[in-house]
Amino acid sequence: MACGFHIDARYAAHENPPGHPERADRIRFLLPLAESLAESGIPMIATDRRAGDEDLLRVHSGDHVERMRATAGRSLSLDPDTFTSEASHETALLAAGAALEMVDRVMNGTFACAFAAVRPPGHHAESERAMGFCLFNNVAVAARHLLDAHGLERVLIVDWDVHHGNGTQWAFYDDDRVLFVSLHQYPFYPGTGSVEETGDGRGAGFTVNVPLPAGCDDADYMHAFGSVVDPIARRFAPQFVLVSAGFDAHRADPLGGMRVTETGFDAMAAAVMGIAGASAEGRVVCLLEGGYDLQALRDSVDTVVRRLHAGGAGAAVSGAPGASARRAVERVIEVQGTHWEL
Repeated sequence: MACGFHIDARYAAHENPPGHPERADRIRFLLPLAESLAESGIPMIATDRRAGDEDLLRVHSGDHVERMRATAGRSLSLDPDTFTSEASHETALLAAGAALEMVDRVMNGTFACAFAAVRPPGHHAESERAMGFCLFNNVAVAARHLLDAHGLERVLIVDWDVHHGNGTQWAFYDDDRVLFVSLHQYPFYPGTGSVEETGDGRGAGFTVNVPLPAGCDDADYMHAFGSVVDPIARRFAPQFVLVSAGFDAHRADPLGGMRVTETGFDAMAAAVMGIAGASAEGRVVCLLEGGYDLQALRDSVDTVVRRLHAGGAGAAVSGAPGASARRAVERVIEVQGTHWEL
């Protein structure tokens, strides 16, 4: 079975003000990639599915769903970073619907794994509010669908966007069925994601934040994967792996302060596939989050999709982790050691 790739020109219909980093050109620049991937045997997945109220209400409050519905056909400022245009509500429903469709296609065996280049992104959207360029939380909607519609008991979400996925964290903060692991620059927007945020109640230990200092590179990220992400995830033994695949940790990104390259994203994708292969029958769905340098975004998406399709160990990352990254990872091990054997 192949890895599928999804993109849709309609995601460009969501417009932000001029100069906004999360712009429609992100999708337009990625569109030609579908043809290139198809030439390598990676099929395009088309879907007209829109998330319904039932899907959204698994994650968002009724008030939030209604507020977003009221933005249809209107250009509004929801906060200093987050805006709608006339087509934004429809576009957000398509993005969340595509996330649902990708997990269904992988669960029914049509595809081994999938990457969905959706827009607007989602991981900052909380139950009650849109924020951080995000209207609905696509990855959280997909995870709830796997739990409720497919009856899974263990879902892993790996978030490697440079910003902490606060909305995803809070959606599952007291839920031991979802292991949320976030590697992010810290301190940074949105201010959450400290190592001490580990979950609550039965979810204690099932939020794993790996806050990293600015300037971390491929070797630093892979040190975090090898020391924290991989051992915890394999003990959790997920039945499905979702990835909030943001590419704003790339060294060329104008918003982030990290130094990850395509080699690092390749290695992270391979690590995720290794986790999925051990307990989830290889089932992985990646959903696009951030990434604001167009060439870096395209090159990184291309690299990750091809790795998902080819499998294997991934590119070799050279160099050793820096001292500050090692200290950050040691702190995560110290805190998470009360929940996991590390």
